[in-house]
Amino acid sequence: MKFPEKIGRSFALLFLVAAMWTVSACGNTQADPSEDGVIQVAATTGMVADIVREVGGDRVRVTSLMGPGVDPHLYKATHGDMVKLDRAELIFYNGLHLEGKMTKIFERMGRIKPVVPVAETIDPKRLIRTEDGQPDPHVWFDVRLWITAVETVRDQLIQADPERKADYEARAAAYIKELEELDRYVREQIASIPEKRRVLVTAHDAFSYFGRAYDIEVVGLQGINTASEYGLRDVQQLVNLLTERKIKAVFVESSVPKRSIEAVVKGSSEKGHRVRIGGELFSDALGEAGTPEGTYVGMIRHNVDAIVSALK
Repeated sequence: MKFPEKIGRSFALLFLVAAMWTVSACGNTQADPSEDGVIQVAATTGMVADIVREVGGDRVRVTSLMGPGVDPHLYKATHGDMVKLDRAELIFYNGLHLEGKMTKIFERMGRIKPVVPVAETIDPKRLIRTEDGQPDPHVWFDVRLWITAVETVRDQLIQADPERKADYEARAAAYIKELEELDRYVREQIASIPEKRRVLVTAHDAFSYFGRAYDIEVVGLQGINTASEYGLRDVQQLVNLLTERKIKAVFVESSVPKRSIEAVVKGSSEKGHRVRIGGELFSDALGEAGTPEGTYVGMIRHNVDAIVSALK
């Protein structure tokens, strides 16, 4: 039996709500602390999870929902994710609509436990917005802005576990110092690229904060959200830009299919302009755990080194 579309959507919403409360009923909706005193934390992206690990140390046990190569714009929560969220005492996510399909879940979870969008504590005046006024969620590419997220995590951990305040403050201060050094490294490296060649072309527009903070022009084939479609006209416009300005390198992203940028490379070749793929950048997800790119600092360094190597 086929239901009208509107009724179908209603059933889907009721199913989601029922699933959430079923999971809660199976566990402890109050999310009591674990027996060993370690705080159980769930985080969405690897970038957010990495902050919690750095600031919390052995006082936290962090579960990241989205692994390497996962696109948070398109991510849909699984039943396993719902169990992890229910068991967590604290939930951290990026916010600013990065995890668009999970927003309602976080709103409902927020009624029974702390759920913290770390990027939404940033001064709204410092956010980049699209033409329709939507905030760009990719704030981690401005290292100084990301320090605000570190402070938010620190304050939330202290609120949840005030007896260990000094420990969280010390770890956060050490990590912020490391990020300040990272910020200086990025500035120095990008400044070493001749200004005429300082153009970063990627699959989607994830690097606007990076461009603003470190003085490099950024061009994305898709908008800030990979759910947006790109067409032949978008590819052609980018091909024309590369050809006219004689840009030699473009970049693929670990969490975005390569076919979009490969179409640009092919189109440029057909117009007699040779463009190479300068490397793979990590945009919306970290690299594999245990590798340098599996941490926020290592991911930023990898990206910067790849960009400088290809453009300089």
